[in-house]
Amino acid sequence: MPIRYHEARDVKELVELVVSKLEFHHVDLTCVYCFRSVGSKSRRTVARVHGLGKLWQKALNKPSAYLIEVIAERYDRLSQEEKEKVIIHELLHIPRGFAGGFRPHKGHITKHKIETLHQEFMAKSRQDF
Repeated sequence: MPIRYHEARDVKELVELVVSKLEFHHVDLTCVYCFRSVGSKSRRTVARVHGLGKLWQKALNKPSAYLIEVIAERYDRLSQEEKEKVIIHELLHIPRGFAGGFRPHKGHITKHKIETLHQEFMAKSRQDF
């Protein structure tokens, strides 16, 4: 069975909330798309980010854009807290220049950084109540 993709409005809402609370000003939400895939054969992947690279941007005459894909079989089973951490993780791959490239894990994306940002996200979310 082929992989099926569906727009994920719930994921987009969470992305918008995380970007707002953590003040990720470099992320242009009008150019971030969120999809849920069903039927992936990957064993450990929960989510991934795809970028529209420079050559594709030029060929299509489009600005840079990013797509966050969540793997339904794994992502949907997570607690809300774990979903938030996954989204933080994926957003950390988007570089400050928002030009279609990616930030690597090495030296930038760590469990400690994700935990720290999640604590900040939780604190700022509690301030609203």
